[in-house]
Amino acid sequence: MVAQVRQKILIGSVVVTLALLAACGPKAPPAPAPPPPRPAPLPVVYIPPRPQPPLGAPAGLAVPRIGADGVRQTVNANITPTQATWNFRSAYNVAALNCLKPQHADILIGYRAFLKTHARGLTSANRGVDADFRKRYGTSFIRPREAYMTQVYNYFAYPPTLAAFCDATLVVSRESVAVKPVDLASFSALGLGRLELVFNQFYRSYDQYRADAGLWDAKYAPVTVTTPVATNAVPSVK
Repeated sequence: MVAQVRQKILIGSVVVTLALLAACGPKAPPAPAPPPPRPAPLPVVYIPPRPQPPLGAPAGLAVPRIGADGVRQTVNANITPTQATWNFRSAYNVAALNCLKPQHADILIGYRAFLKTHARGLTSANRGVDADFRKRYGTSFIRPREAYMTQVYNYFAYPPTLAAFCDATLVVSRESVAVKPVDLASFSALGLGRLELVFNQFYRSYDQYRADAGLWDAKYAPVTVTTPVATNAVPSVK
């Protein structure tokens, strides 16, 4: 009986000793901290493409200004009736040479008929233009006249507007067949004005493009203005 009691006491002592040793041993590492929360995604900003010039025209195009009378100052602005007749003939010539799609075939037919029907009137208009330039420039009038007429031809042959110009000239050419010689000047002035609508529309579109591009630049590509550095250069006097 005494032996059993001693055995229980011995076992209890061993258990207590093991518990004490376990308490004094190395502690378990702490649980890892939870990861920090992921930052909120940045908002997506959509930048629209920068406006482009109409009809594939180049940037920086010199657009004729609008005068105080509300008329855009093109090569056909404020010209004499004689010059208007000759400019219309020039526009017709440009169309006959450049509007070569099958749907524009009537232009060349109409132009040939126009030259034949109005041969005398066109000759008179040509002489009148010479007289006007001679009055302004004297005996050296040929060079300024040719320079001006080169501008006229280039104006009507401008590639971005050529398609619309050909369409407009086709309508006018079909009407020209019925024009009598006595009505050449009035029809030329009317036809020239109708062809001018093509270019006025283009210039309005170009003005709108420049305004839209300016707003885009101000919002998405602001230009930093720097103060110019003073120099000792003397400005030239013009």
